[in-house]
Amino acid sequence: MVKKAEGSAEDRLIARYFRPLASHPGALGLADDAAILVPPPGCDVVLKADAIIGGVHFFPEDSADAVGRKALRVNLSDLAAKGAKPVGFLLSLALPDGTPDVWLASFADGLRADAQLYGCPLLGGDTDRTPGPVMVSIAAFGTVPHGSMVRRSGAKPGDTVFVSGTIGDAALGLKLRREPGFAARYRLEPHERDHLLARYLIPEPRLALSEPLRLYASAAMDVSDGLAGDLAKLCGASGGSAEIEIEKVPLSDAARRIIAVDASASELAVTGGDDYEVVCTIAAEKLDAFRAAAFASGVAVTEIGRIIAGRTAPRFLDRHGHALEFAHPSFSHF
Repeated sequence: MVKKAEGSAEDRLIARYFRPLASHPGALGLADDAAILVPPPGCDVVLKADAIIGGVHFFPEDSADAVGRKALRVNLSDLAAKGAKPVGFLLSLALPDGTPDVWLASFADGLRADAQLYGCPLLGGDTDRTPGPVMVSIAAFGTVPHGSMVRRSGAKPGDTVFVSGTIGDAALGLKLRREPGFAARYRLEPHERDHLLARYLIPEPRLALSEPLRLYASAAMDVSDGLAGDLAKLCGASGGSAEIEIEKVPLSDAARRIIAVDASASELAVTGGDDYEVVCTIAAEKLDAFRAAAFASGVAVTEIGRIIAGRTAPRFLDRHGHALEFAHPSFSHF
């Protein structure tokens, strides 16, 4: 954290809530204006920055520990998709006047728990006052062996498209938060309701999949703005297109129950944001090795289609091979 006047309220806030998170020696105990990060020999540093804002990425009533965990995890999701191992993060925190100590303590507890869980300690950052909602901005750092970061731009025609986990849960969870009658309308079981809510509240970065991606993927990115939109970005960077069989897109039991009642919900599942899964492409000669490595990692991956030649947007095909049209193919803040 940038140090202000000696003994200021900000100094005390940093010492109480954030210095315990700064276990990396390069953090210098948060007593300086900057930190030091020396990558291991032969490694590149992978950098990622993402912010979450109250009322946009989380609800004001969400628990502070969940806010802290989500802020770090959305960044770790990108590192995972790049095949990187986390090494640390910077935190910029903007707080409204009157933010209670109990909120800060809970926020720091959530952040500390995940910093320890994922081996990604705090290196430094800044704290500020804001007239608006809480804003948490994190810059996360990871390492990969030199030249091995997995980019968006390596997919080739004939490559197989895979996605991790299940798709659409977070978007459906957000809808559940916004519409009180949603769960009753689709007769969701309590555990299904809880699953969707949890997937929106706190994502699961697929760091266990980092090494299989680094070793075998021709291209990869995390799915944060919806599968359809993010796959289009990957294809655009790679100079190709894709054909996806929508019935192969992996869904949770809760999502399947909703889509069985309302088929139009399948569009929300593949275009809504906040999945924080990984979409990747694998060349034919690496398929068996990738499947075995992914299985060993404990992260489920599902084959959903192929990369094809062309510059058109990826096509999502129904069971009859007809291309589906989406009103809003990707989430966007603007």
